[in-house]
Amino acid sequence: MDQLRVGLYVVLDVSWFEHPFAFSHFKIKTEEQIRTIRSLGLKTVRYNPSLSDISPPLQGAPQQAPSAAVAEAKPDLAPALQAKRALMERIKAQREAAARIESAFINSAKAIRDIEKNLLSRPAETVQQATQLVTQIAESILCAPELAIHVMGDKMGGEELYFHSLNVTMLSMMVARDIRLPQAVVGVLGMGALFHDIGRREIPNRILLKTEPLTQAERHLYEMHCQYGVEIGQRLHLVPPVLAIIREHHELFDGTGYPKKLKGESIGLLSRIVAIANYYDELCNPVDIIDAMTPHEALSVMFAKLRNKFDPKLLQIFIRCLGVYPPGTIVQLSNGVIAMVATVNTAAPMKPMIVIYDANIPKDDAILVDLVREPDLNIARAIRPAQVPGEIYNYLSPRKRVSYYFDAGKPGQESVAT
Repeated sequence: MDQLRVGLYVVLDVSWFEHPFAFSHFKIKTEEQIRTIRSLGLKTVRYNPSLSDISPPLQGAPQQAPSAAVAEAKPDLAPALQAKRALMERIKAQREAAARIESAFINSAKAIRDIEKNLLSRPAETVQQATQLVTQIAESILCAPELAIHVMGDKMGGEELYFHSLNVTMLSMMVARDIRLPQAVVGVLGMGALFHDIGRREIPNRILLKTEPLTQAERHLYEMHCQYGVEIGQRLHLVPPVLAIIREHHELFDGTGYPKKLKGESIGLLSRIVAIANYYDELCNPVDIIDAMTPHEALSVMFAKLRNKFDPKLLQIFIRCLGVYPPGTIVQLSNGVIAMVATVNTAAPMKPMIVIYDANIPKDDAILVDLVREPDLNIARAIRPAQVPGEIYNYLSPRKRVSYYFDAGKPGQESVAT
């Protein structure tokens, strides 16, 4: 204990619940941390020479006696464990917030299911229902001081068919918030995003669900869904700006999209936003799950290989809001720990909330760490799920399908929005 120094990377051989630190191994940064470690009642700690800035002083070197050091530090034990209890309370609150948000997500997906089911039999009523849903989402996103993006769990209640529309709506509104579109315009964007694929109901399932490449004739028929969508939208009396999104959501900035091969700013601003959200979600959630990219890969491909296809400013905003490591990404931290990104705070996208892999802690009690609170810890790299050992992958359980929901937070609920 008397050899502890700032700069040593130490490993604490006690249960995570018995010390106040976010991790059981870390580099000592302050004298305060040394006092806290000494207060834990350990006789020795291990250290990692390769991760340390210094070597510990030799045993015989003149220094403070260990017994005095431990004695001096004893009063600190209570606040140290109090800090850990506070951390555990925060994690509990974060779990409760996640459950609440997941429930809101499923309810939104169910609302979209009802809207799509009753669209043609009760058009006026369902358009009104859609408008209410979009207004509710828009108000919660636009009025929040901070915005947290959550990746959804696996228990989704069988509403998977409606996730794409919801994802595209959520992601489009995220961009709208960032560029400060007026609320009335956000409402139009939300309706266009929600109904962007409405024309697909006219396309046979054998084409929609086909996993092999489409033939030219099948591709042509599939591309008709934009036109069919506009025709359905006209029957529903949707306003022209919403119809424009339905028509143009597959148009690309370089003129290679469809149906009209529009280029650059001849594509409407709202359509350019939806085109980015739609393309991204299709990369993450393709028909054949084997082709699915991780969120990190999808953003990387869009930026590195496909950036000419999208409005450059909007693409930049989209990537900045989601963070380089969007929710659902498996990462390695600068201290070597493997984790999964659970929540991104759009105000600090490089410092997300992460779920930590720790074999000594049951999966249901997995540690959640808010990197905003850990200034010395960063994400070192993203890892493809295929490169992660099975037991770690199953512990972190990144979803096969990636869905997002925004939590606007509530005053006083710091744990939700941070």
